Amino acid sequence: MEIEKRYEIKFLEVGTDKDHVHFLVQSIPKYSVTKLVTLIKSLTAREIFHRCPEVKKQLWGGEFWSDGYFASTVGKHGDEAVISKYVKECIN
Repeated sequence: MEIEKRYEIKFLEVGTDKDHVHFLVQSIPKYSVTKLVTLIKSLTAREIFHRCPEVKKQLWGGEFWSDGYFASTVGKHGDEAVISKYVKECIN
């Protein structure tokens, strides 16, 4: 919630699979996709390590997120409902 307030980002959906996470994020055009990914990964990792310090000790190299990511964008005329449904289905 703090990320949303501070950076004008809205998490519309969050889904997980065995080894990755899907985020459907809405943001102002001020941020590039790379900047959004970097913000989300760094801030969530920092919060997880703060709340559960034992997690960092269990990770190889102490890094929570891998270096890579996949991102796709949707404009104001894109089909947000289809993407939202896809992210929700990843939970199952």
